[in-house]
Amino acid sequence: MFTEVTAGIRISVDVRYEPVLSSPLMDSLIFSYHIRIHNGNDHAVQLLRRHWFIFDSSSLHREVEGPGVVGEQPVLAPGAEYTYSSACDLRSFRGSMKGFYTMQAPGQAEYFRVSVPEFLMEVPFCLN
Repeated sequence: MFTEVTAGIRISVDVRYEPVLSSPLMDSLIFSYHIRIHNGNDHAVQLLRRHWFIFDSSSLHREVEGPGVVGEQPVLAPGAEYTYSSACDLRSFRGSMKGFYTMQAPGQAEYFRVSVPEFLMEVPFCLN
């Protein structure tokens, strides 16, 4: 598990290679990731946007940016958690992702960024 805390928000990421969904001979390797967001603050926060940097060891790099996560812009009460799952495709056996969420405390004008820790995506049979 990969974990990072920014501004009282703890982000934890678990990653899994999905062999049934992948086609290594076609350069399509699928990794699922499961993210847990915990609000350790004494006030609510809302996740408004995501920004991902995706690095593929085949030297392909991508950026993905957009509203919310998995079609939602969750509000987390103090002490609450929000979890979601998504996936990423790579062309090589190894890569990584990192990024940030743009959040806001409801009723406040300022936005703030919460870092998502860099997490590795590696095909297990290639680690030998």
